[in-house]
Amino acid sequence: MGQCMKRYSVGFDFGTESARALLMDVETAQIIATTAYAYPHGVIDRSLPGSGKPLPPDWALQDPFDWLEAMEETARGVIRQSKIDPVSVIGIGVDFTACTILPTTTDGTPLCCLDTYREEPHAWAKLWKHHSAWSQCERINQLAAERDELWLKRYGGAICSEWVMPKALQMLEESPLIYRDAERIVEGSDWIIWQLTGDLVRNSCGAGYKATWNKKDGFPSPEFLSALHPALVDLYTHKMAGAMVVPGNPAGKLNAKWSKRLGLPCGISVASAIIDAHSAVLGCRLAKPATMFMIMGTSTCHMLMSEREVLVPGISGVVEDGIVPGLFGYEAGQAAVGDALAWFVKNHIPPEYHDEAARSGRSIHDLMSAKASILRPGQSGLLALDWWNGNRSIPSDASLSGMLIGYTLTTKPEDVYRAIVESTAFGARIIIENFIHSGVPVRDIMAGGGLTKNQFVMQVYADVIGRDITVTTEQHASALGAAILGAISAGKSKGGYDSHTEALVSVTAPVLQVYRPIAGNVEIYNKLYAEYKRLTEYFGHGKNDVMKLLRSLRE
Repeated sequence: MGQCMKRYSVGFDFGTESARALLMDVETAQIIATTAYAYPHGVIDRSLPGSGKPLPPDWALQDPFDWLEAMEETARGVIRQSKIDPVSVIGIGVDFTACTILPTTTDGTPLCCLDTYREEPHAWAKLWKHHSAWSQCERINQLAAERDELWLKRYGGAICSEWVMPKALQMLEESPLIYRDAERIVEGSDWIIWQLTGDLVRNSCGAGYKATWNKKDGFPSPEFLSALHPALVDLYTHKMAGAMVVPGNPAGKLNAKWSKRLGLPCGISVASAIIDAHSAVLGCRLAKPATMFMIMGTSTCHMLMSEREVLVPGISGVVEDGIVPGLFGYEAGQAAVGDALAWFVKNHIPPEYHDEAARSGRSIHDLMSAKASILRPGQSGLLALDWWNGNRSIPSDASLSGMLIGYTLTTKPEDVYRAIVESTAFGARIIIENFIHSGVPVRDIMAGGGLTKNQFVMQVYADVIGRDITVTTEQHASALGAAILGAISAGKSKGGYDSHTEALVSVTAPVLQVYRPIAGNVEIYNKLYAEYKRLTEYFGHGKNDVMKLLRSLRE
């Protein structure tokens, strides 16, 4: 392949705060260049741009034109940085945070771009971390359970407020005119592909994990939707119409408009999109069953593959071909990990700690990690529940909230910082044990993402879980996975690959680092974990609904 001329693929990684483009050498999967661009409007969670119209609690929106601006800037950035001839680029792949949905007209115009709806929050893109549809989600889960809907069992017995159906129902109930005029409701990833190619297709990864679609059974029935709300009956048949395409299969060709904007050849292959966490699995060249991959950042997604479908309670979904064709891809998740630490640092660290960090030339997170690492397991006297952004796994309830027990007048910030890290590790352990107890094996544990750079965090995880954790040094796994999909969509005849298997066995594996549990720490954490599980049962499974009461009073 490419003996006369090297071939390259571009992967676009659309994250929560920014987007990244990555240029990959197709033959080796070597990263040639990467450029990031922060969204000008960031996460819109306080007020709408322009008017300053305030948003209710738990809202999280984005401006879709931020995505386009970021894509243009980063694409041109990697070409400038690498100095390659753009004609050697053969494919484009896209990964995206999910579920991030956008209401549009039939030609793809976002409703928030129309003067009529500029000041209507429901006309904007709802980011994955938009959680205000939790009451709609509870009703969906209750009705599906009452009707014994099979699709609900594929999502562990409960779907999440982050997903398509709750967000669409919230739109319908709170802004019926927006729902009526939303001729299409589109995942952000599919909207990007729509812009690049001019064709609307739906990626089966996003549809499977976030829109309750199944390869054999399709979407939930119109009868279920009608029982939920009569006006919702056309959600899947009309508003989410479009061909379903497996990530990595061609979604179309780069059109002339975006060829010019990106500086890439017109007509090159554009792959069907994929969710960012799932893309990271490919970026780390994982294609085998029984390896749990945790991508750890603002939140954590736990990805696992198996040769068979098992209806595991408390997961985010099991989807055939969801990650790699031919295998069942499982997803579980924690809604706040890095976000929880960022919240604490932003709101609860006294000035003298910031001064100390500045004097020592360290970030505040590095300082807090250093201080927390000195403490022995249990020395903080604290135990936390990691539900600061709701619970996404067990019991899968976005209306739950964080908790910290054991505060005294001698508690220090580093005590709390350590307790929050430990709580997220306890949450990960519950997920791993749940898979094993349900009959889905977890032989190895691998981690990637920004948080894996923190040695203190990773050692706590190894000690809490009691297993070796292998960390990939691949910094841009999601973007690299997207670039691999771009090369697969191009096909071998264009210098790419003809299958996922061919791609993943042909490229260089990333460098790895292993964290091993410390026996004495494991023993203490087993005691704390038992108490964590008791708190989970008490506050998360209906024995005490004080968290729901507090949320309802706030709203």
